[in-house]
Amino acid sequence: MAATHRADVLLAIAAGGALGSLARYGLGVALPHPPGGFAVSTLLVNVAGCLLIGMLMVVITQTAQPHRLLRPFVGVGLLGGFTTFSTYVLDAIESVRHGRPGIALLYAAGSVVCSLTAVAVGVLVTRRLLRRTGRRGSVRPKQAGGV
Repeated sequence: MAATHRADVLLAIAAGGALGSLARYGLGVALPHPPGGFAVSTLLVNVAGCLLIGMLMVVITQTAQPHRLLRPFVGVGLLGGFTTFSTYVLDAIESVRHGRPGIALLYAAGSVVCSLTAVAVGVLVTRRLLRRTGRRGSVRPKQAGGV
């Protein structure tokens, strides 16, 4: 990657990450949970982030010419800053620590099931919308690797 492209990609990631982190923090403040309680805000950010990453990957892989900074800004930065695996794990551990293993198990399993479902829904809905609006360009080959 050329030095000029690297700087703009890093800037896009940083800007997206700042916005995503602020959004996650704001949701956590708006929907607090008691220590060891069910972490609704973390569940919501992770499920919403999974829905959006499913949508984004369809746009990136199945439209003719997405902007080259779309994935770094939205996928790596915004959604990377918004979603949080570490807080999800910490919330589950805190539930166990506070004597609520049932809440921890429900939260841990529910988060995984809901997040995987959200990615699938995001992909399917976006594909359908692209077909319906006729905005689907020539399908590009799928890229290997994650976000």
